Amino acid sequence: MRSAKFTLAAILLFFTSVSYSQSEIDTAWNGAIDIMGTKIGIGVRFTTTGKTVKAVMDIPEQSAMGLELEKVSFSNPKIHFELPATNGTAVFEGLYYGDSIGGTFLQSGINGRFSLVRGELVTGTIQVDTVEKTFNTEEVTFYNDGNTFAGTITYPKGEGKYPAVVLITGSGAQNRDEEIYGFKIFKIIAEHLANKDIAVLRYDDRGVGGSKGKTVNESTTMDFAGDVVSAVELLKTKEYVNPMGIGLLGHSEGGIVAPIVAGKTNVAYMILMAGTGVKGIDIIKEQSKLIMRSENASEEDISGYIVMMNLIYETLVKDGNIKELEEQLEKNVSDSYDKMSPEEKSVIKNKDEYVKQTAKDAINQFSSKWMKYFLSYDPSYALEKTTIPVLMLFGGKDLQVPVGQNQKPMEDALKKAGNSNYTTRIYPDANHLFQEAGTGSPGEYPQLPKAFVPGFLEDITEWIKLQNQ
Repeated sequence: MRSAKFTLAAILLFFTSVSYSQSEIDTAWNGAIDIMGTKIGIGVRFTTTGKTVKAVMDIPEQSAMGLELEKVSFSNPKIHFELPATNGTAVFEGLYYGDSIGGTFLQSGINGRFSLVRGELVTGTIQVDTVEKTFNTEEVTFYNDGNTFAGTITYPKGEGKYPAVVLITGSGAQNRDEEIYGFKIFKIIAEHLANKDIAVLRYDDRGVGGSKGKTVNESTTMDFAGDVVSAVELLKTKEYVNPMGIGLLGHSEGGIVAPIVAGKTNVAYMILMAGTGVKGIDIIKEQSKLIMRSENASEEDISGYIVMMNLIYETLVKDGNIKELEEQLEKNVSDSYDKMSPEEKSVIKNKDEYVKQTAKDAINQFSSKWMKYFLSYDPSYALEKTTIPVLMLFGGKDLQVPVGQNQKPMEDALKKAGNSNYTTRIYPDANHLFQEAGTGSPGEYPQLPKAFVPGFLEDITEWIKLQNQ
């Protein structure tokens, strides 16, 4: 009987392999990674050219879009692809069933399963494009530091020279829309402003979408400022742009970049959406405390995390004892493992391997060029030299860049520059993405409507027009 079953399975696989060609997988697939019942939505798109299969993955919950997969292979019905990451390469092994793909997932010693079906990935409320397009668009390319950037300019119809804004994305690899969980933050802003006679340039980050060159992790906040300077220079060449009316709008880390840019080239004004006024290490510690509390973590766990963050900072940024850090991280991971339930432990093949790999991944994550710079950079330095008009926008429920931690340091820095031409606005119910929120936790983002809090777009528009009177 065992032999008969094996033969039947082999025949079924044979017929599967001759029923579908390799190009059958060349489409969009959506599904999830499942680790002990915790599901993370993913989207994958395969493209076959000759015998070469390429693929990209979207993970909206991690604000990661267009990630290039490696070692992609398809020998019907077997399919394999890998996702490189700072916390360990994720390896996917699966089988193709015609209208679905399923198999195993392994990363840093943690096992799970994944499943995909045909179709685009949709998360949360679908964002419906209802903007009446009374504007023009131009696809553009510009260059900086050996990198090529692809972007879109939306600008008003009709003759004349218009004020213009360069949009600067937050941390991580972002596309030109700064799309997070399907919420196309910069696309909405750009099209709204273009309909109000304001031109806007938005572009894909380094190594994302149509932009080529170094990755974000291989670069620093200061490098990004150079990219924005090149974007400003591009706008100055456009016949429909008033070169004296170009401003900046930066979100999150983009709010750190904008003041640096203002010190490198002439811009007329800047808008800082959830900008920061303290060092990156302080931002990470405060946001971690707030987010962990929103998820009902114990104060003991929170305190332990902060102690570990301080040790990581002192070691990796200030060239401390790496061996001591490794040992402490391994101890923490081991203690965490011992507290796991039997079900949680069941997805980990080998405790020792898991402990060492997890500690190593943490060190790698915080050792990137971008992270080291971000942790130690103090944005008040650039703000203290900023004399142009500034609009600072905060969400009252923002747990990632808390208003209570950042508003006063930013205002104090501008005062030190002798700049009294600044405006601060706080939207009480807004989160970090300026959506109307419940708790403000990032865990809410996928389920929230893909829209800004009331008045947000209007406030930006009116303020820009005021600067260009």
